[in-house]
Amino acid sequence: MEDLNLNVIPVLIGADQNCYNVARAFHEAYGLVSHAMGRYAIGITQHTSIVKFHRVENLNQDDTFMMAMADFAAKHSDATLIALGCTDEYAALLIRHREELEDRYIIPYIREDLMQKLVDKADFYTMCDKYGIRHPKTVVLDAPAEADALTADKLGFAYPIIVKPSSSIDYWHHPFDGMKKVYTAESPAEAAKIVAEIYNAGYTQRMILQDRIEGTDANMRVLTAYVGKDGKVKMMCLGHVLLEEHTPKGLGNHAAIITEYNPELTAKFRTLLEDVGYRGFANFDIKYDDRDGTLNAFEINLRQGRSNYYVTSSGLNIAKYLIEDNVLCRDIPYTEASEPHFWHYVPRGVIYKYASKKVVPEAKRLSRQKKESSSMWYAWDVLRNPMRVLYLIEHGRRFYKKYKTYCPKQDG
Repeated sequence: MEDLNLNVIPVLIGADQNCYNVARAFHEAYGLVSHAMGRYAIGITQHTSIVKFHRVENLNQDDTFMMAMADFAAKHSDATLIALGCTDEYAALLIRHREELEDRYIIPYIREDLMQKLVDKADFYTMCDKYGIRHPKTVVLDAPAEADALTADKLGFAYPIIVKPSSSIDYWHHPFDGMKKVYTAESPAEAAKIVAEIYNAGYTQRMILQDRIEGTDANMRVLTAYVGKDGKVKMMCLGHVLLEEHTPKGLGNHAAIITEYNPELTAKFRTLLEDVGYRGFANFDIKYDDRDGTLNAFEINLRQGRSNYYVTSSGLNIAKYLIEDNVLCRDIPYTEASEPHFWHYVPRGVIYKYASKKVVPEAKRLSRQKKESSSMWYAWDVLRNPMRVLYLIEHGRRFYKKYKTYCPKQDG
């Protein structure tokens, strides 16, 4: 912990796992306590000494959000405030209101016009083509379609296929029963039904139909980058996902990661970020295709990922990049994680039971070598905090039930 006597308050919008991971990074690096705003309390940011939670009803609405931010700034007029969004929705709010907030907050985000280009998956894939970044074969729809227009011959790839909204921000504004982050369609009729259901719920943007890349969770990769205010990438950390969450709404969230080194891959994303004028954290979802041995980009998130502690635990503390770039104004050399480190959000027993047998031995090896970290069990936060300990024990226990219900063992 660096003792700089900083009068800085991290203001985290959203109170989920992402929030706690960021708060832990700030506390580990500088001893700072973060403040989190959210529409409702979530267990992970309750009974903790490193996060102060503020409940704000309708926080996702622009007027309420701006009032809450102004009120907080007025109450902490002597402090330097750094605002970070912990969901796509809240990151988008900060980007849209960046100019209004920058007189009191550090807002390490991109321009709104660039946001519109990047968050739309269809536009993102066009950008990937320009920089030689592979992505799955894709067909874009801008309205519901009949099943006979969605046959494998017309799409150019075989069923089952992936169906997902091009704009996740707009999608989550229109909830409905059975809502999922990503859908799998086994037939043209099912694909047409999924698309119609999403549009009927009020979604207005484009839909993505995509070639399904088979494989276990261990085929997934995640890449996190930080771009400084000078427009240069300062940090990149590639992670090999071992296991994801499998509940309907949590599907695809990373639960365990081992960092790995692939400079040929990261160089392409580094060029893309610097060329488009990016700023702040970026998080890419990538998948390995066993059919041809390629790595394929799925999407970019305009914020630190939910599993961002895999970066901090690898030795690249994400809070330090924010403080050194925006508060201390230091020159930051480019760094890329090169040594393997095992991070997990769920208990080790869940990973060893449900992750692919191809990756479990490496996780066990790193655990034996003490190259392992868990987001949840932060010694500072559990010391003399029995309520936190009880929560974490119950939190971990519930994962065994969730994986038993939703996730078959992955023997690939």
